[in-house]
Amino acid sequence: MAVDSVLAAAVDVAREAAVEAAGDAAAVGEHLSANDEGDKLVTHLFGCTLPGYRGWVWSVTLSRTPRLKTPNICEANLVPADDALLAPTWIPWADRVQPGDLEPSMVLPRVDNDGRLMPGYEATGDEDADALAIWELGLGRERVLAPRGRDEAAERWYRGSHGPTAASAIASTAACSTCAFFIPLTGSMRTEFGACSNEWSPSDGSVVSVDHGCGAHSQTDVERPGSQWPANDPVYIDESSDPFDLAPEPEPEPEPVPEALTEAGADDVVDEPVADAVVEAVADEAVAPDSETAVEAEAEAAEPATAEVAEAAEPATEDVVATAEIDAAEPAIVEVGAAEPTTDEVADDEAADEAPADEAPAEQDKPAE
Repeated sequence: MAVDSVLAAAVDVAREAAVEAAGDAAAVGEHLSANDEGDKLVTHLFGCTLPGYRGWVWSVTLSRTPRLKTPNICEANLVPADDALLAPTWIPWADRVQPGDLEPSMVLPRVDNDGRLMPGYEATGDEDADALAIWELGLGRERVLAPRGRDEAAERWYRGSHGPTAASAIASTAACSTCAFFIPLTGSMRTEFGACSNEWSPSDGSVVSVDHGCGAHSQTDVERPGSQWPANDPVYIDESSDPFDLAPEPEPEPEPVPEALTEAGADDVVDEPVADAVVEAVADEAVAPDSETAVEAEAEAAEPATAEVAEAAEPATEDVVATAEIDAAEPAIVEVGAAEPTTDEVADDEAADEAPADEAPAEQDKPAE
């Protein structure tokens, strides 16, 4: 059915009605659409700019009488659109409390027509019949659990955290029905459920199914692994005692000085001038080779006297050699002084000693002439 053209064109009239309903022209947004509601009946929708009303629109309904061109305002109000922000559905206070919400200070109202319950046994006045029904059969209550309530409880327990689908039941190696801590329930629930009495179990004090399980089963065991610490060396304990000397150790005695070194040191003191003369002679031979040649010539001329001097000085030479070896073992600095006799002076002294020996035979031969 086509929209009435007169009412569809009356956008300004509908806006005025929306502004009047909002009380503020800024709260009314742009024109959204014109919807046909029936014969000579059209609804105009305007956007809402009020904060907190996302998706809401201003709705203004117009109508007119037949053969009249004047629109009439039927109603103007704020309505939610399809994507409007709405409050949650109202829930009665009695239905808002869910299982698990009850706290120690809360009390639930009585539900008279609870389908989970049914009337219990009423006393008849007969003591024997009442005692049998109340004390032995447990019917001495105004209301007892109905079959519906019993079935709902069994289904809830079986699919809960204490049923066969729990993680602990899947991982366990034995069911609760074979555990010594399992206490079966009485009545029709005996074949399906019982109570756990093991304090080490996570289900302690809870109703569990017969095919539930956990790691605290009374009949299961595990292989005890060995220690991960390295094995210690064996310790041997005997009753024998070993004496220990706690006295401090004596200090080591100084090593004795060899007698050869002591005698050599004494010879150094006695023959020190002779040794110095030999060392200086060697040094002069390395510096002046010409003087060595002169000494040899003079020594050849006075060979007999030199032999006698050599024989006389032979013991002293041995001492000099021993002294030289000791000096080589103990480094020392030899100072060549100007006051010590040089090689030339030693040669002159030897020539002077040889001269009287050469002239003695000549003087003995004179009287014979």
